[in-house]
Amino acid sequence: MRKPFWITTLGAVLFATSAAAQVSDDVVKIGVLNDRSGIYSDLSGEGSVVAARMAVEDFGGNVLDKPIEIISADHQNKPDVGSAIATRWYDAENVDAIVDVPVSSVALAVQEVAKQREHIVMFSSAGSSDLTGKACSPYGTQWAFDSIALAKGTATAVTRSGGDTWFFLTADYAFGIAMEADAKRYIDEVGGKVLGSVHHPQATVDFSSYLLQAQNSGAKVIGLANAGNDTINAIKGASEFGITSSGQKLAAMLIFLSDVHSLGLDVSQGLNLTESFYWDMTDDTRAWSKRFAERMNGRMPTMAHAGVYSAVTHYLKAIKAAGTDEGKAVAAKMQEIKVSDPVLPSAEVRKDGRVMRPFYLFEVKAPAESKGEYDYYKLVREIPAEEAARSLSESPCPLVNK
Repeated sequence: MRKPFWITTLGAVLFATSAAAQVSDDVVKIGVLNDRSGIYSDLSGEGSVVAARMAVEDFGGNVLDKPIEIISADHQNKPDVGSAIATRWYDAENVDAIVDVPVSSVALAVQEVAKQREHIVMFSSAGSSDLTGKACSPYGTQWAFDSIALAKGTATAVTRSGGDTWFFLTADYAFGIAMEADAKRYIDEVGGKVLGSVHHPQATVDFSSYLLQAQNSGAKVIGLANAGNDTINAIKGASEFGITSSGQKLAAMLIFLSDVHSLGLDVSQGLNLTESFYWDMTDDTRAWSKRFAERMNGRMPTMAHAGVYSAVTHYLKAIKAAGTDEGKAVAAKMQEIKVSDPVLPSAEVRKDGRVMRPFYLFEVKAPAESKGEYDYYKLVREIPAEEAARSLSESPCPLVNK
């Protein structure tokens, strides 16, 4: 029996409306929010935009038959600026997801904006464990590292190898404070002791007074709970003052390939560090990194850049699987489907937003060991994902059912 015209017409309208609603505004728009010109621009900056565009290109340039657009902005490492940009992007410019976001204080502010608007945010350059802890969000994911993984990797290994007394130079913002606290916990667990710490402002140039306090503490290890140019300047200062040659060891809690490149192997050799990605690990990472370097004047990617690529790739896969770019549906799919791409072949997104991935403890090579530019690391140990992450039973994330 033939259906009445009004039923047929209504069904067509409903179908058309449903199909049109799959992708809001007929475009999937992703915003790369980071430091474009300041102390974290080398580890993040333009390289993160390039990585995001590579992810889009490798995905085919569209999802659900709709184009994908990448935009970017500089948050100037200020929480109020980052929050304002995120608000404008989500509310007025139809941005569906934000990625990267170095500086934990900025990331925590952006996470709150995204949570209120039920929009996706993916962190690849922010390290505070609070992002998947007490400040977790069903729409937020942490891709490249956190203070717990870095502390477990570097602090535990250095302490076990004889560096059992520590003094910290800590950046006076959310990440630095979280890193010092996490490192102290794991140092204590393996029998070490933190003798003291001093907090310094972001973008410190002269570390002489802080290094003098660390030197006078008598600690075997000076832990650097900072990042970017702050870490570089602290290591340079320690070298100039002869601190490391006099027997004290430096341990950088967060250092990137770009930092080691800036320092040079003469200054950074022997440094222990923990990262989630290194370009020279597998055939796939080498091939992807070579493509990245061709677009970045020969610069190899940091773990933050690789994190952006992986996050954007997984986000687009989740949209395809969900059949929509609506935040709740995509967030659910991001947890449901496995992470798999050239830079991160196997991982999963946990309910607290933590990407469960392995980490690697490296030692920086001596100049004589390096075969050329960017051949900087030798692998000491792989750290399984379960060991690198805080257990869910210990998590303060309200999304986790204890």
